[in-house]
Amino acid sequence: MSGRAGGTGRRSVTDLGFRLGTGAFAGLLVLIVAAIGFELTRQSMLSIEKFGLNFWRTEVWDPVAGQFGALPFIWGTLYSSILALAIATPIALGIAVFISELSPNWLKQPLVFLTELLAAIPSIVYGLWGIFVLVPAVRAFEVAMPSAFRQLPIFSGPPLGVGMLAAGIILAVMVIPFTSSVAREVLKSVPAAQCEGAYALGATRLEAIRAALFFARTGIVGAIMLGFGRALGETMAVTMVIGNNPKISTSLFAPQYTMAAVLANEFTEADTELYLNALVEIGLVLFVITLIVNSLSRILIWSMERSAKAPAALPGAEIEEAA
Repeated sequence: MSGRAGGTGRRSVTDLGFRLGTGAFAGLLVLIVAAIGFELTRQSMLSIEKFGLNFWRTEVWDPVAGQFGALPFIWGTLYSSILALAIATPIALGIAVFISELSPNWLKQPLVFLTELLAAIPSIVYGLWGIFVLVPAVRAFEVAMPSAFRQLPIFSGPPLGVGMLAAGIILAVMVIPFTSSVAREVLKSVPAAQCEGAYALGATRLEAIRAALFFARTGIVGAIMLGFGRALGETMAVTMVIGNNPKISTSLFAPQYTMAAVLANEFTEADTELYLNALVEIGLVLFVITLIVNSLSRILIWSMERSAKAPAALPGAEIEEAA
C-alpha cells in the first residue's frame, strides 16, 4: 500500500511540475507581448509627449519641420489590407472548397503543394514580381479604362502603375495561401454526417457544400482574420509597389503609404531624436492596431462559437438557413 501511495505521490509531483513548466512557457508569451509594448512606448515617449493623440489624426509628415502625423500611414495600412482581404477571401474559399470537396484525388496533393508553396515565397520576390509584371499591368488597365470611370474619385490618379491597387493585389496573392490552408483544414473537420444528412434529404451538391460552410463558419472567420493579420504587417512587397506617398486618398491608383513601409524606408534616415521617436511610435500604432484587430476577431469567433453551441437544428433546417 505504501509503495502504491508513493507511486501516486511521485506521479502527482511529476504532473504538477509538468503543468508548471508548460504554464511558464505560456506565461512567457504574455511577457514577450508586454515587453514589446513597453519598449515601443518607452522609445517613443518624446513623440507621445509632443504630439499626444494628434499623432493619430494628423496628416502632416514633415521631418524637416519636425511635424509628424500617422494618419496617412494608418489609412494606407487599413485600406490596402481590407482591399487585399476583399480580393483574396472569395478566391481562398473557392480553393479550399475545391480541394476539400470537389477535386479528384490525383489533383489534391499537387494543389495543396502549390498553395503552400505560395506561402513560402519570400516577400522580396513578390515585390520584384510586382514591379516587373503587376505594375505594368495596372498601368495598362488604368490607361485603357474609359474616361468616364476615371472621373470618379476611386479611379482617379496618375497612370503610374504603382499605387493602392497594385499593393492590394500583391497582398491578396500573399494572403491567399494562409486563408485557404486554414479554411481547407476547417472544412475537413466538418462531420461527414452533415453532408450525408443533406444528401439524404435531397440536397444538391451545392446545397450540401453551403451547409458545410455554414457549419464551419467560425473557423472560416478565423482563417479570414489570420489573412487580415498577415496583410497588416507586410512590408517589403508593399513598399515596392504602393508608391510611398504620405497622402490620404480613396483612389485605387494614387500612390500611398503604409506603417510598415515608412518604417522600412525611413528608419535609417532618422537624423533627429524626435524623428526616430516618431518612427518608433508608428511601430507602436501598428502594434496597437494589430492587437485591436485580433482582439475583435477573437470576440467575433467566441460569439459565433456560443451560437454554434446552441441546440442543433435538423439538417434540413440548417440547409435552409445556409441557403
